[in-house]
Amino acid sequence: MFEPLFLTDMLLAFAVMLAAAPLGWRAGCRVLYGTAALIAARLVVAALLLTGGPQLAGTRLLFQIPLAVLPLVAAFVWPAARRPAAVGVALSALWLFIPYAQSEPLLTLIASLVVMGTTGALRGRRGPWATLGFVAAPAAVLFLAYQGNVAAAGAHHGMPTSSHGRHTQTAAGSPGTADSTSVTTLTGPRDRTPDVRVTLTAAHGKVTLGSGRRIDALTFNGQAPGPQIRVRKGRLLEVTLRNTDVEEGVTLHWHGVDVPNAEDGVPGVTQEAVPPGGTHVYRFVPDRAGTFWYHTHRDSSQTIERGLFGSLIVEDDLAPRVVEKTVFTHLWPGADDPIAAFDTADSPTGQAIDPGKPVLLRLINSSEEPHRLHLGGTPYTVTAVDGNAIRGAAPLPTGTDLLLAAGGRFDVAFTMPRGAVTMSIDVNEIPNTAALAFSTDGSAVPAKLGTGPLFDPLAYGTAPPVEKVAHDRAYEFVLDDGFGFAQGSFNYVSSSMNGRLYPAVPTLMVAKGERVRVRIVNRSLIDHPMHLHGHRVRVLSRNGTPATGSTWWTDSLNVAPGEIFEIDFTANNPGIWMDHCHNFKHGAEGMIMHLAYAGITSPFDETHIPE
Repeated sequence: MFEPLFLTDMLLAFAVMLAAAPLGWRAGCRVLYGTAALIAARLVVAALLLTGGPQLAGTRLLFQIPLAVLPLVAAFVWPAARRPAAVGVALSALWLFIPYAQSEPLLTLIASLVVMGTTGALRGRRGPWATLGFVAAPAAVLFLAYQGNVAAAGAHHGMPTSSHGRHTQTAAGSPGTADSTSVTTLTGPRDRTPDVRVTLTAAHGKVTLGSGRRIDALTFNGQAPGPQIRVRKGRLLEVTLRNTDVEEGVTLHWHGVDVPNAEDGVPGVTQEAVPPGGTHVYRFVPDRAGTFWYHTHRDSSQTIERGLFGSLIVEDDLAPRVVEKTVFTHLWPGADDPIAAFDTADSPTGQAIDPGKPVLLRLINSSEEPHRLHLGGTPYTVTAVDGNAIRGAAPLPTGTDLLLAAGGRFDVAFTMPRGAVTMSIDVNEIPNTAALAFSTDGSAVPAKLGTGPLFDPLAYGTAPPVEKVAHDRAYEFVLDDGFGFAQGSFNYVSSSMNGRLYPAVPTLMVAKGERVRVRIVNRSLIDHPMHLHGHRVRVLSRNGTPATGSTWWTDSLNVAPGEIFEIDFTANNPGIWMDHCHNFKHGAEGMIMHLAYAGITSPFDETHIPE
């Protein structure tokens, strides 16, 4: 609903900046009235955004539009005020595109007023004073932002910093003191014989898709996706990672499993990346049955796409016997567009299942975009979200679609009918032919499925007894588009958090046992799948509507443009944890912050963004 308003306001802001140029050169009344009309249109758009909450209207109403309106009114009365008015009008629009300005509105307002006043004082002199004024304020704000990023990048994990430092801070103590704990000590059991032992060897290889296309891939044990790992809840799993020839280095992150911090697989935070010829051993005990997955966390925007991922299934001793299928929805790298596939099946594929058999589909999105899945031919039940069972799950009508967040999982159950069951995928209008057809002999042709109603976890299942929770801390993330500094370059990115890019994004500080409430506001034009390591979060509300179904636990929450989620979690897993957008490109651009427990330090030193 709000995405078109964001886009409209961006176009209006661009038009306002274009109109400001002739306004500053003593243009006639037509330009003055035209500029006023554009500002009025922005005011209307901001008012419409306000219906979604004050967080969406944000600084548009706080200082952007007032910065244009007041000097523009003055220009109608005093023609001599047109040059400073032109600067104010132009800056009011420009600040929309610089998230740093939105996070520091008072500083930005002061800078704007200073250059407007200076432009007015120099109005009788020759020279491009209006242009210089327009450039001076954003240059100052961006310089301060750059300095903030440089200072944050120079910090070290063991050094205590302010609450606006990078994730390496400690809230209590400093390196070497008795009350500090290194992440290296927060390991899984080391004094027990593992119940399951697995070795995963990362190496370059080739993957052949169902259509016959060959992918220059990265593999685990010679295959992509990598081999499925299965372990029972409460049993000790040991995984030995070997790197044959992956130059970027490799780690293993256990997505959705609340492992001890040292086992989390984040290079530069919990370990160093495993270089070619290197080895690393992970040990942990999963405490919750469900569908999870593993993937590398080094240069994820490229290495996961090429195949360094696989499924991790944690079994329950009491689980009923079913026909089980684990399916990755994945976008493989293509020459022109990404290639959508179910595992490696990028063309229609059939599978045989006997009628009357109970079926469980474990669906995992291993790509960076949300995937809309069409499932037709039978009613079905969503039994779990991100490995969390749904209380009182009921059958959904056939044709109901699923929106699977990047990194997210759905467990879907149905009884196999005598006819065929089809599953197909839509991914941001990327042309694809991927479809699965389940039938008695596996020969059925996938049906063509249209768009159906969308499954909504907010109101699905049976609500638990009402629980009154007192929160010890509250935070807010505001996600914006704009110009910023990421990885040493200045670009337009869709990835700022609270007006900052990694490593300058403030760390969320907590103490063990605290209940933490977080509001996430997406003011950008793109979906952001937010993923907190080491914890599962509970969805409290979306756009002001409380959750009324079964408790919606998740670790990969897709926040669409204009959406406002309120979530909470319990700080029950000490460490330094990543909290980031699971669109890997957004993470690489800087949409990363960290959750740090008081007194925890890390000896590792990041050399670049840990995505």
